[in-house]
Amino acid sequence: MNEAIQPLPDGHGSVTRSDAVTRSDAVTEPRASASGAEVVLKFEDVSLSFGDQVAIDHVSFEMAPGSTRVILGAAGSGKTTVLKAAIGLIKPDSGRIFLLGQEITSLDERQLFQIRSRVGVLFQEGGLFDSFTVGENVAYPLLNPKSDKVDLTLVDQKVTEALRFVELEETMEKFPAELSGGMRRRVGIARAVVKEPPLVLYDSPTAGLDPITANTIMALIAKERETANTASLIVTHRYQDGQVMSNFRYKSGSGLLNLEHVEQNGSGGPKITFMVMDEGKVVFEGTQQELEASTDEYVVKFAPKRP
Repeated sequence: MNEAIQPLPDGHGSVTRSDAVTRSDAVTEPRASASGAEVVLKFEDVSLSFGDQVAIDHVSFEMAPGSTRVILGAAGSGKTTVLKAAIGLIKPDSGRIFLLGQEITSLDERQLFQIRSRVGVLFQEGGLFDSFTVGENVAYPLLNPKSDKVDLTLVDQKVTEALRFVELEETMEKFPAELSGGMRRRVGIARAVVKEPPLVLYDSPTAGLDPITANTIMALIAKERETANTASLIVTHRYQDGQVMSNFRYKSGSGLLNLEHVEQNGSGGPKITFMVMDEGKVVFEGTQQELEASTDEYVVKFAPKRP
């Protein structure tokens, strides 16, 4: 069974930050972590099963604004199920999930749609609509959420800005079939961030791409993190994706791959946590250094040993 998150027919993305403020009556204030920072996503002892198959087994974690969490694990380990549960596409059997400050565990679909529309999602392989132009694909989250009041005069501007962000402004009138796999993924990122979400979920963002293109995609994700303080939840099979997010920070200036090396998890470095899942359980959670130093037989499959 393909676990990939599928594009929602009613659109996806997030409202602008200014819109989020005007809707404060619909969403409770973000809860604070132990450090006092706001929490954009929190799993509290969450479990979920499909029949006799355990998909998520007592999983707990939280994410602050601007933080990155990279989830690694074998196929069927529960990685994508975590993403689906995070935006209420599937409900847990037990435990609680907080999204952008609101507990979503028991919300109905109408209530979920309102808060879900405030989260950006990059679907596997981009998830673009083949019959839409690139511009129409990127505009889709702006035009379709029925609960949003959209200023139509700003749609073209926001679409252009999002495509300029991924350096594909010239593809506005093209169709997805006219683009390479890496370009389609970049358009998917533009669509995910067009409404300036505080949280973006990335479902296997580099799957099927060559190493150079994969690094370009990860550089864009780092760019979004640095320029908008966006929290990033990344499901991936590639440890290298986590390395880019942990070891490099986007440096403003010309060039898509304009990254600078930073100290891992240092005071000036990215806030990143690696999480390894096996049969629905979190079997590792920590820094890159801790991951590379692990001697667990399962965990070592996902990271090279430190010399």
